[in-house]
Amino acid sequence: MYIKFFKVNNTSGDVMILLCIKIFIARLIDVSLGTFRTINTVKGKNFVASIIGLIEISVWFLVVKEALNTNNNSYLIVFSYALGFSVGTYIGGKISSIFIKTNLEVQVILTNKNDGVINELRKQGYGLTIIDAKGNNNSKYMLYIQIKNKSLAKLKNIIKANDPKALIAVNETKYIENGYFNTNK
Repeated sequence: MYIKFFKVNNTSGDVMILLCIKIFIARLIDVSLGTFRTINTVKGKNFVASIIGLIEISVWFLVVKEALNTNNNSYLIVFSYALGFSVGTYIGGKISSIFIKTNLEVQVILTNKNDGVINELRKQGYGLTIIDAKGNNNSKYMLYIQIKNKSLAKLKNIIKANDPKALIAVNETKYIENGYFNTNK
């Protein structure tokens, strides 16, 4: 037995196309769910992850059963399965970024002691801690800011508009307690 690329055995071309579409869609769903489940697990949302996992593996089982129980040996089935995996990974990541809110720690090293950036950030409602820092040749400010992931682009725009050469480092924060943290940002 060998795999043929476009040859259809014991199946009409229309049925083959429908099979490939069904495999692609099912794989897209199961991998999107898998990506979303994995991120929920990492975030400590184990109950949600286990429910998603139940649905995910059920869809996976059905698609594998369908793909393996065909008499057709076309590469189109393999391609549909692989394409569904690829697109599902992308969509799962997008879904996760929409539904899973993350806290970010942003550290900014300004090129000098620029009060304009600080004033603008405070005016926009950001809570920040200012630390005096010493660079190679001059004194600087280092800013420490906690934000929600959805406001990162806006924060970066404010910083870059006031100090285009500022160093910005972003890390995900698992837990925050106390301090000023504007939940609207």
